[in-house]
Amino acid sequence: MTSYLIRRVFQMTFVLFFSAIASYALLNFAPGGPLQFLTEIQQSGRMRITADDVARIRAYFELDLILPVRFTRWLIGLPNGPLALGGQEYFGDLVVGCRKPIEEQVTGADGRTATEVTGCEEEVTLASLKGRRTSRGVLFGDFGLSWQMLRDRPVSTLIKTRFPRTLQLMSAAYALSLLVGLPLGIYSAVRQYSRFDYVFTSLSFIGQSMPTFFFGILMILFFGVFLHGVGWPYLPVGNAVGVKDYVIPLVGKIDAGSLTDNLLRMIMPVAVLAMVNVAGWSRYVRASMLEVMRQDYVRTARAKGLIEQVVIMRHALRNALIPFLTIVVFAIPAMFGGAIITETVFNWPGMGRLFIDALGRYDYPVAMALLFITAVLTVFATLLRDVLYTVVDPRIRLT
Repeated sequence: MTSYLIRRVFQMTFVLFFSAIASYALLNFAPGGPLQFLTEIQQSGRMRITADDVARIRAYFELDLILPVRFTRWLIGLPNGPLALGGQEYFGDLVVGCRKPIEEQVTGADGRTATEVTGCEEEVTLASLKGRRTSRGVLFGDFGLSWQMLRDRPVSTLIKTRFPRTLQLMSAAYALSLLVGLPLGIYSAVRQYSRFDYVFTSLSFIGQSMPTFFFGILMILFFGVFLHGVGWPYLPVGNAVGVKDYVIPLVGKIDAGSLTDNLLRMIMPVAVLAMVNVAGWSRYVRASMLEVMRQDYVRTARAKGLIEQVVIMRHALRNALIPFLTIVVFAIPAMFGGAIITETVFNWPGMGRLFIDALGRYDYPVAMALLFITAVLTVFATLLRDVLYTVVDPRIRLT
């Protein structure tokens, strides 16, 4: 086991390195970015953009540096500090809330601070700026500064504010999916070719084939619009917290921001995610159970006179869960990444919505941070899956 874990750690390191290269390169070569806003301003006619403005923006975001240098500064924070290239100094994300040319940040030889000169929050001298490390790198938890969504503030601040909402939504959806999907798959396999099995299979195919936004829009139209229009109890159609109090028939007044308000707003997105997961997970459990129940050791257990419930739960289900673990463990990165489509449909302020907003507003530091963290959690989930295999099936040995 120890040698296997050491070998897997080395493999995971290489996978993360190449995934970081791929995500960083794709987003850097993607259209948009800091210069996109200059183009939009120029086209709108609101301001005349000169070549000096473009050069200043390129230097400001270090776009003149070659891609490998920018990548290593983003990944591990090296080379750190200011870089000189063609007479231009590049400082990167140096002072939070104080993105200005260095001659505007600290001027004169009297050692005045950046706050005294520009009014920035952080007081630093020119000497400290010259020797200061710009970023520790994403490997050390420093994801840099946001370009647009939370301008000049750490990306980690955005993640900390959005992740609790995604964890709340995804944990409820996955818990409901397991509580419903697992028993349905087992019962459908035990009652194969019964009326329940046919109905369940048909509904599962529908649930797997329809996209989540289709179910989301249908639920919004019915539970949020139609029921509200006819005066029946309805559900809020979006957001995690209301902005004002409201009244639901037969329920009463709901205070904005209360626990009841939050729970009511969770019902529809959780139901959409649970329906899709139940449809897929229950089918996996059913197929795996049908394969296991044809094995010789199951027939032997029945021949020994064991009751059917013991045969199913102790002998068949434990072995049937082995392929199902592959699906369940990857819920770990999904719980961080969030449900992009569902959060967008219901305007849920989670990680999935954050990723879409970051791409739409060309805030690539935020998008790259989310992609990198998701990659880390994915390789961790893969390792956890292999370890759990040995727990579920003692015959499996990791060597």
